[in-house]
Amino acid sequence: MWHRFRTWLRHVERCLAEGGRILTGGAPVLRLGTFFAPTVVVGLPANSVLNSEETFGPLAGLIPFDDESEAIRIANDTRSGLAAYFYTRDASRIFRISEALHYGMVGANTGAVSSETAPFGGVKESGIGCEGSRHGLDDYLNLKLTAIAVPM
Repeated sequence: MWHRFRTWLRHVERCLAEGGRILTGGAPVLRLGTFFAPTVVVGLPANSVLNSEETFGPLAGLIPFDDESEAIRIANDTRSGLAAYFYTRDASRIFRISEALHYGMVGANTGAVSSETAPFGGVKESGIGCEGSRHGLDDYLNLKLTAIAVPM
């Protein structure tokens, strides 16, 4: 667990060096156990550490953008591709953005993208294939065609 703390602290330090400003959090909360405060950083460049490395922690970097296409370009400009999240009131935008994002899982208006019935997995350097649901079994199966001529 301390490896995670070191990663989160390093990412917070890099965000500050990149010109980011911490809105909340940014440090461990050890009096409660092994916790790290939920952290929100603003004012980050598009190539911020929080957009280029998988943090796997309670850190969110808010990167400004001018329009939908720029937001998608920024989101896809990473080697990772496990999960992406966005919020909108426009139902047609949900499908358009979800299709344009290069991620294995996309949450629209929710932070909960996985369950035991849904495939779980990423793309790019975040993995190949998926686990969970019936789709998680595909890597363990071999399809076979058997053609049968019925005697007359």
